Amino acid sequence: MKVLVFSDIHGNLPAFELMLQNAGPMDSYVSLGDVVDYGPWSNECVKKLEGLKNCIKILGNHEEYFLKNNCDDTNDLTKLFFDFCSKDFICLDSLEGYKKKVKLGKFILTHTFKNKYLYPDSVVSLDNNYIIGHSHYQFSIKNNGCILLNPGSVGQNRKYINVINYMVLDLDKDSFEMKQITYDVVPVINEMKKRGYPKECIAYYENKPRL
Repeated sequence: MKVLVFSDIHGNLPAFELMLQNAGPMDSYVSLGDVVDYGPWSNECVKKLEGLKNCIKILGNHEEYFLKNNCDDTNDLTKLFFDFCSKDFICLDSLEGYKKKVKLGKFILTHTFKNKYLYPDSVVSLDNNYIIGHSHYQFSIKNNGCILLNPGSVGQNRKYINVINYMVLDLDKDSFEMKQITYDVVPVINEMKKRGYPKECIAYYENKPRL
């Protein structure tokens, strides 16, 4: 069974749709959280996700912010994005069905590992096999006979803003393949300008390096 695994769409509908098109038909899907916030299409991305058959939906920290209507992140830019994006969000009922942790095959699916940001060079002691999101970087870590996988971000790559990352997990073959494609981020930025995003939020997307 082939599973499309992805994370951190962050309201970026064009990137989400391109990923689905590039991946092709799958037996099932896993969203590792943070479907909402930052990008202009939080509502549309949530609805698109609902339309996928056999889809596991994991709760991310940004879904939690929306559900409690409060962003307790210490980063001022993150709060600015939240204040702008959350005011027009109407799909709270959908977010209430997202799960914090799900078991799939030999993997535990969750948004973060012990509420930490993990990166390709992070040192971590594993007690099980995990697939996580959250950090917006694509990598795998092996430790203690276990493996931790992060498919990266669909909608807001931290290294290159015009790169989409995702992963295909083959449960029958016990294998995985990390995927990367580029896309045109200009329409996303133009939509942010059209909707009146704060200039600091627009500058974040405009000034990020591109591949």
